[in-house]
Amino acid sequence: MKELQYLNKYFFKYRTKLLLGFLITVVARIFSLVAPRLIGNSLTAVENFLESESSDLTIIKEILLINILVIICTTLVSGFLTFLMRQTIINVSRYIEYDLKNEIFWQYQSLTQRFYKNNRTGDLMNRISEDVGKVRMYVGPAFMYSINTISLFVIVISYMITIAPELTLYTLLPLPLLSITIYKLSRIINQKSTLVQEMLSKMSSFAQESFSGIAVIKSYNLQSRFSADFKLLASESYIKNMDLVKVQAWFFPLMILLIGCSNLIVIFVGGNQYINESIEIGVLAEFIIYVNMLTWPVAVVGWITSIVQQAEASQKRINAFVEQQPEIQSGKGVVGEIIGDIEFKNVSLTYPETGIKALYNLNLIIPSGSTLGIIGNIGSGKSTLLDIILRIYDPTKGGVYLDGHNLKEFKINKLRNSIGYVPQNGFLFSESIENNIRFGNPKASFEVIQDYAKKAVVDNNIVKFKEGYKTLLGERGITLSGGQIQRISIARALIKDPQILLLDDCLSSVDTDTEEEILKHLKTITKNKTTLIVSHRISSLKHADQIIVFENGKIVQQGQHTDLIDVMGYYKELYEIQQANSTK
Repeated sequence: MKELQYLNKYFFKYRTKLLLGFLITVVARIFSLVAPRLIGNSLTAVENFLESESSDLTIIKEILLINILVIICTTLVSGFLTFLMRQTIINVSRYIEYDLKNEIFWQYQSLTQRFYKNNRTGDLMNRISEDVGKVRMYVGPAFMYSINTISLFVIVISYMITIAPELTLYTLLPLPLLSITIYKLSRIINQKSTLVQEMLSKMSSFAQESFSGIAVIKSYNLQSRFSADFKLLASESYIKNMDLVKVQAWFFPLMILLIGCSNLIVIFVGGNQYINESIEIGVLAEFIIYVNMLTWPVAVVGWITSIVQQAEASQKRINAFVEQQPEIQSGKGVVGEIIGDIEFKNVSLTYPETGIKALYNLNLIIPSGSTLGIIGNIGSGKSTLLDIILRIYDPTKGGVYLDGHNLKEFKINKLRNSIGYVPQNGFLFSESIENNIRFGNPKASFEVIQDYAKKAVVDNNIVKFKEGYKTLLGERGITLSGGQIQRISIARALIKDPQILLLDDCLSSVDTDTEEEILKHLKTITKNKTTLIVSHRISSLKHADQIIVFENGKIVQQGQHTDLIDVMGYYKELYEIQQANSTK
């Protein structure tokens, strides 16, 4: 249970409720012992009555009636306390499930982009759902029944020893065999549970990727192939699950067998002791009831052990993520408002996964309130420059400075709150268009949202939808065109009113007339903001205060539009090509 020790902090957090549940369990078990004792006393009283010729029938009836009433009352109390036990301990398991899911989700958000490149979405989803579900079974039902079983064993066996020590010893003879069996089977279950959970993650990842890429699958007519691949995964999952349940299936029959052996021992040994007049008939009856009372707790030991082993396997998978330290750590904080002066000093970045050098010894000054245009071939390092400002990645060498402070000194929340970012591939959530824009400023009114939609030149498209701004979008905004997604993303960034605006080729899917209108609005909005625009279109950059041309992670050209079109190089060649295409 080494991996499950991670949950001890939650047990400590809810210790009061758990302690209350424990006390209720013990009291409930004490009340449950009254019935066997009274049944034994009743049988002994009846036996004494039958053996005594002078006994009064009224007295024995009164004794039996009182015993019956007490049995009914104690049974009701025990049942009510058992209900309270479930309400306390099972509720705690739901609280822990809630806390653990939130902790995992928060950890997922804090981990870097590199983490998501190395892990599949389906696997991450499985760990926060299926694995947490297995762990909840441990902190809830398994914990509850463990307390119930232990308290019942201690109380029942202690009482059995006080009334018939020798018979108790014979009754408990099968228990060592039970312990060895549980230990052996538990180890096998742990191994097979891990394999089952890993297989489930593979299936979740495969399904998630298939659904995300359904358009490609259909366009290439690959439905049959993907169905066959999923069938293979499902078959492998079936085999691993059957291997697990075959082992688990041994528990219950073995428990019943061992309890049956205890019953036979009680009847044989206890019967002989009764014949020899060592014990009363009531004691023999009590022991039979006690052994059968232990049937369910002993049988449930196997189930509990199975749950614990599965939870151990699941928690191990969870711990692999929650114990990871994010590579991007928040700084101690910088006092004062962010102005927007940005400086790159000898910045280099190499992606560790591929060894590709994205930036090489970059030196660049971007004054506050200015606009920088960035252009270059695909893979030249343009988007990486923006990622470093956002601290999605940190430089391998050198440093980036904002208002004279290294970016690493800023608290990440403060830094990113001051930045509006429109990615190259716009991402919209499965929400209404209104809410997607409001993500940039949760307090924004509808009027403000509509105003920024107009500035992003998308309002005229939105109002044509049947539900207008209330239109619900499909996953990743799949119900919209590429240009509409880009413009809604721009509106979301602008409504944030950031001091720094990063636009990563976010006008590539709009026509030139719309582009010109958006740029006209941007020129007014970004007048006092530091703005970086990445684009493959000269028309998007020509109004920038300075333009840099990237090639293989280096700046090969730098200047204003009017300067660069007069110098031989990539910028002038691209400008002439685009000019020629526009006149056709």
